[in-house]
Amino acid sequence: MAVLLTRPRPDNEASAARLRARGVDVLLAPMLRFEPVAFVDDPGVHYDAVIATSSNALRAIAAQLAQSRLTELPLFAVGDHTGSTARELGFTKVISAAGDVAALRERLLQSRPAKELQEKSRLLYLAGVDISRDLAGELREHGLDVVTRTTYRMAALSTLPHEVCEAFAANAVQAVLHYSQRTAAAFLEAARTEGIEISALSVPQCCISGNVATVLREAGARQVSVAASPNENALFEALDRALRSRLA
Repeated sequence: MAVLLTRPRPDNEASAARLRARGVDVLLAPMLRFEPVAFVDDPGVHYDAVIATSSNALRAIAAQLAQSRLTELPLFAVGDHTGSTARELGFTKVISAAGDVAALRERLLQSRPAKELQEKSRLLYLAGVDISRDLAGELREHGLDVVTRTTYRMAALSTLPHEVCEAFAANAVQAVLHYSQRTAAAFLEAARTEGIEISALSVPQCCISGNVATVLREAGARQVSVAASPNENALFEALDRALRSRLA
């Protein structure tokens, strides 16, 4: 029996290693493919800070960051994982919201009273092609000058690995882990394409947030668990609860 991990590469390998260290067998089915988008840093534009809601937004421009002045700026990260990636790429002042995009929005709004940003600060938001929330627009409503630059896209994969289909056919999948709405939607579409939707939805679906859970519930999943907070530790705790409940 194994847990199916739908997180895209390269983060899925670290997640799989953490699960295996907990004694969990893992199957990998990354449902999105990372694709960098051309990014040119205009040296004539002044920024006061950088915003990142994904590690991928930073990885996509790693080569440019090595020679860029951007790493000298404060970087506001959505969570600790993104913050850690920022430090690895050379950012020295990293502020983590330790949550989701809503938490990052609040952290940025608090930055002006805390004197981390000035009233007329210009922020560079490094983003993906597909964003679930208009963070830049919300910040502009509060008077912050935000410039959004797209650095990557995540392309949905339309099929599941052969060994994953075989595992569902043999009732050898204990649960599925979902990290975003897009990976959940891609998983459902691929399961339909492979003709295993009923089997795929019959096992516990563990989701990193309520928004992700909604995608699974609307598709007909009945065993849906939601992490207490939007991070991997809480997601793994939700998995533990789901597996214990199934054995009870």
